[in-house]
Amino acid sequence: MVRERIADDIYVFTSRIYAQVTAGAILTKEGAILVDTLYFPEETQAIKSFLEERLGVPVRYVINTHYHADHSQGTYLFPHAQVVSHALCRELLDTVGREGLAEAKTESPELEEVEIVLPDLVFEEGILCLHLGGKTVELRHMPGHSPDLLAVYVTNNQILFASDNMMPVPTMFDGDHDDLVHSLEMMLALEPDTIVQGHGEVILRGEIEGVIHSDLAYLRNIHTAVAKILSNGNSVESLQKIDIESCGKSRIPLNGLVADLHYANLQKLYTEMNGRG
Repeated sequence: MVRERIADDIYVFTSRIYAQVTAGAILTKEGAILVDTLYFPEETQAIKSFLEERLGVPVRYVINTHYHADHSQGTYLFPHAQVVSHALCRELLDTVGREGLAEAKTESPELEEVEIVLPDLVFEEGILCLHLGGKTVELRHMPGHSPDLLAVYVTNNQILFASDNMMPVPTMFDGDHDDLVHSLEMMLALEPDTIVQGHGEVILRGEIEGVIHSDLAYLRNIHTAVAKILSNGNSVESLQKIDIESCGKSRIPLNGLVADLHYANLQKLYTEMNGRG
């Protein structure tokens, strides 16, 4: 795990062993707010040890930005914290999340002790504000990558934890293309100083506008490319010809995983747009 201090009282933790997934900690005089956890218990335990033992700051809240295991699976390591999410995240953890964990345990012995923890504070619409130790944190429902996804905005620092709506390549195969476009536009309107991506490097103020516009262009490009495939009556196999570079993104980040994510995006769009036709 890589630890990075992005403000006096805010840390970002990036996994070394699972797709550079990130978690964050907002420190206050009354405790810490943890934004997501990491996939493997050993890395989330390292976060807990750093915060509670080394810094002496107990974790008061754990925010699940969405139900995907790489962001929520370590929640069980914080039994005394209040867990917060969107209402749909709670539903998905209780169904798809349980099924996914059971399957993962058969393949990864290190997950044996992992348990699904359902959030006990949820909201459905608008903005949920947490006030702790002089910090104000806004939880904003921003579907796109997944339907339950929320972003976490630290108003004091203008730092946005965007979760998986911001990645080296936009991904919406478990969400919705138009929702993701809308959420990215909402991020632009917020004008944050810093964005913490769900996977990959932190984006600083001078880069934010360019990165988001690049993501929006990518989403337009894949929509246009898939629409052309469909209008020509081509089969789903034709999607293989739409490489990630032609849509404006690199295949290098996340050790090449982005190419697979890109193809999953194309398949999602093909299925949806073909159904509308």
